Amino acid sequence: LSKLPLRGKKVLITAGPTFESIDPVRFIGNHSSGKMGFELAETASNLGANVILISGPTNEKLKSKSIQLKLITSSDQMFEEVVNKYRSADVVIMSAAVADFKPKSISNKKLKKSNQNLSIEVEKTKDILSHLGKTKTNQLLIGFALETDNEIENAKSKLINKNLDLIILNSLNDKGAGFGFDTNKVSIISKENKIINFPLKHKKDVSLDMINNIIELINE
Repeated sequence: LSKLPLRGKKVLITAGPTFESIDPVRFIGNHSSGKMGFELAETASNLGANVILISGPTNEKLKSKSIQLKLITSSDQMFEEVVNKYRSADVVIMSAAVADFKPKSISNKKLKKSNQNLSIEVEKTKDILSHLGKTKTNQLLIGFALETDNEIENAKSKLINKNLDLIILNSLNDKGAGFGFDTNKVSIISKENKIINFPLKHKKDVSLDMINNIIELINE
C-alpha cells in the first residue's frame, strides 16, 4: 500500500452522542465520548482522505486542520447533515451513538420537580444507518454494534439488515472497552462473514486496524 492510500477519497465519519431535549435544560443522551470517531477521522486524514466529521456534543479536539468538522446536538440534526453529505462520499463510518428514542414533545419551560411521578412519552428517532443502507449506491458503509449479549449474532443481523459492508462490534462486557475509555476492544465482521478479533488497544491503534480493513475493501 502507498503511504497515502486514501488520497482522493472522501470519508464521512460520525462521532459522539446525540442529546434529545426534554425541556430547555434536560435531555436524553448516552455516555459516548466521541473518542473513537475522532481517532478514525485523524487516521483517515493522515492517510490522505478528505474527511468530514459530524459530531455530537464532545470534549474531544481535532489535531488535523484539514478535517472538516460539523457539530450537531440532536439525532434529527445528525440525520440531516449525514444525508446531505452522503451522496458524494466514498466511505461512510457511522461511529456515533445516536439516541434510539426522543421525547415526543419538548417543553418550552423547565419542568418543575414535584412529588408526582413524571411520565415522558418518547418516540423512535430516525434510523440513519438504515436510511443510508437503503439509498446506498457506490459507498462503502461501515456501522458499529455495541452489544451486551448474543454479540456476534446481533452484529451479523445488523450488518445484513442495514446493508452494511463492515460492522465493528464493541462489547460492553470487556474491561477497558466501550464508552469513555482511551482503549477499545473490537471485532470486525464483513458481509462475507469473515470475523477478525482484535485485543484491547488504544483507540488510535484500533482506528488504524479499522481503516486498514476499509482500504482492503477499496482495493478489492
